[in-house]
Amino acid sequence: MADVSDPALVEAYEDVRSDTTETNWCAFTYEGSKKIVLKAKGEEGLSGLLDVLEDEEITYAFFRMVVGDKESRRAKFVFLTWVGSKASVLAKARVSVHTSFVRKIVRDFAVSIHADDKNDIDEEDIYSQITKAMGANYSGNT
Repeated sequence: MADVSDPALVEAYEDVRSDTTETNWCAFTYEGSKKIVLKAKGEEGLSGLLDVLEDEEITYAFFRMVVGDKESRRAKFVFLTWVGSKASVLAKARVSVHTSFVRKIVRDFAVSIHADDKNDIDEEDIYSQITKAMGANYSGNT
């Protein structure tokens, strides 16, 4: 069982979802083996988030992307489960169970990604996944 009781988790999630702040990502990690805490949050987009992902850690992240065309721009959200390639086997094993606890905080997202290599986290690919998840893709065509 994971401990997601830290109020900073909800605050960071709501900050990313808010249209009134510049915060567009947040990352959670472990303090000990079960307590999940806020690791960082930022305004630098996906590149800023990638900077805090470490090969030795498990990180749960939530970030905002703006999709659409010049006529219709929408904020869409992504949930990322980062399993660092050098994280312990036991830590990696806990991810499948602990993700469900994190999703009690991070509830609303268009796409969920599981990655263990930063090269697999590509902004264009994520944009494409979000567009497909949205259904209609008019791309400004008339």
